[in-house]
Amino acid sequence: MTNPRGPQRGDEFDADLGGAQPVPGPRSHEDESIAASDDPELRRSFQSLDADESGRLSYVQEGTELEQGAVYVDLDDLERGPFKAIGGRRAESGDRYVAKRDTDYELWNRLVGDREPEVERPQDSR
Repeated sequence: MTNPRGPQRGDEFDADLGGAQPVPGPRSHEDESIAASDDPELRRSFQSLDADESGRLSYVQEGTELEQGAVYVDLDDLERGPFKAIGGRRAESGDRYVAKRDTDYELWNRLVGDREPEVERPQDSR
């Protein structure tokens, strides 16, 4: 055996072995969201949601960047249906965008049904 202790710091392969960074996964808007239960106007608009459901529903705060390709729905425009965000889009004042990945399956389906998301186009963004 030439090296019974294994590779040591400074070995020629150290950078190859230790330099790998984890691949980032989908991110959550948990720290950038407002619970529907904390919004009195929204609670009045969605009286069909019980206390448990409004506690599980949240929307992104003003200024939050929407993740490119992620699916959202605007609580103030449910008729539009879900959409996939384009890069550089941010929630503006008065927007109530719910991220699909931050919403449980049952509640999401209650909001949008089985409609497929439309791909947002630059002319669609504000």
